Amino acid sequence: MNPFEDMRIFCQVMDSGSFTAAADQLGLSKQFVSRRLMQLEARLGVRLLNRSTRRLDVTPLGQTYYESAMRLLNDVEHMEQGIAGQTSEPRGTLRVSAPLSFAMAHLGCLLPLFLQRYSGVTVEVDLSDRPVDLLSEGYDLALRIGVLEDSTLIARRIASIERVYCASPAYLAERGTPLKPQDLHEHDCLPYGHGRQVQWRFEGQGKPLTINVSGRMRVNNGEVLRDAAVAGLGVTYLPTFIVGSALESGQLIRVLDDYRCAPLALSAVYPQHRQRSLPVQALIEFLRERLDQVPGGV
Repeated sequence: MNPFEDMRIFCQVMDSGSFTAAADQLGLSKQFVSRRLMQLEARLGVRLLNRSTRRLDVTPLGQTYYESAMRLLNDVEHMEQGIAGQTSEPRGTLRVSAPLSFAMAHLGCLLPLFLQRYSGVTVEVDLSDRPVDLLSEGYDLALRIGVLEDSTLIARRIASIERVYCASPAYLAERGTPLKPQDLHEHDCLPYGHGRQVQWRFEGQGKPLTINVSGRMRVNNGEVLRDAAVAGLGVTYLPTFIVGSALESGQLIRVLDDYRCAPLALSAVYPQHRQRSLPVQALIEFLRERLDQVPGGV
């Protein structure tokens, strides 16, 4: 096996965090991956990784080798794409992770248009609200909503997502309309997620405010909460891409608009080694272009 393949194996082990995960991504056996890295270390005459039964720790020389290898592999990939005539036409398979509700609202209609524009690209999409590990699970790109955790991933903002507080006309007629956040203590709320205590954040008169909310139903799915609010079970707080049609039809009514927080960011995040990937960059630019044209915002 040539040195470039050894570099790729080592970089995949670093990105994945284990021999097993790297072997899965490369389609190789764990024993083969381990043996190739031992031979790489023997050829270089240095130790790149400290191995234990529970974890892998990179040595200082291993970190230096990884950073140099990644730059070299990226340059080789970029050069090969240019030789293959891909500088103007993205090709290859994209593995994408996206939030379920957002994907149902937007990606179902946008991805076919993207594939029509770029005939050389194939997409594999995993719909899940869990924060996937792009490196160890082999994703090229993930769409994430909200504040991003600090990481080595590259993030690009795609769009802003507005959230609104809303309830059904029947519920408001029976229970009254909350005029300030503190009024929610007297209301049934429909919060997203699980946990013994859920908090909603508000912005009013330049001051942030946090309110503990409770109700008879908590779900980690926005569509179910929207339907519960339409049925009159309480006040909910959801993105407009979930409740927009219900607001337009009058099934739900906005409340506490003067206290809404700033919109959330929809971001595309991807590993550093995918920075020059033409399919990744093409999808990001396509989504920014199309989502910017959505009437009323995302």
